[in-house]
Amino acid sequence: MSEKQACRTRQKGHRVMENNLNYTQNGDYLIPNLTLNETETKPLGKYGRMRKKYLQEHRQVLWNSMILSETLYPHLREIDETANRRLEQLMPELMKQNGITEELKASDPMKWVGLMNNLKSQAEETILAELIQA
Repeated sequence: MSEKQACRTRQKGHRVMENNLNYTQNGDYLIPNLTLNETETKPLGKYGRMRKKYLQEHRQVLWNSMILSETLYPHLREIDETANRRLEQLMPELMKQNGITEELKASDPMKWVGLMNNLKSQAEETILAELIQA
């Protein structure tokens, strides 16, 4: 295809190609005029960062697709919020199932802390399987 066929309009240093992208000529090169939409700058939480790392390492096509469609960070924020809500839901259930009470906390705080750490690890494993690696 010749240059005349590829370019539909030509303005002072600007071209619109058949793929409907605008280009600016810089010397011998045509540079696409790409812009990103404004996004929130709220930092990601623990679970959002875990999901991001998982997508980068194991789901690269999905990762690239989400970056190009600008849906990655909204997705990561949603995963982070959902995972935190799920953790808040799971912890009381696990505490009840394992008989961890405020009385135990008052009578043997070290045992209580150890049991709570174990329960949090269990809850995080569930969250990892349900949300992060899904």
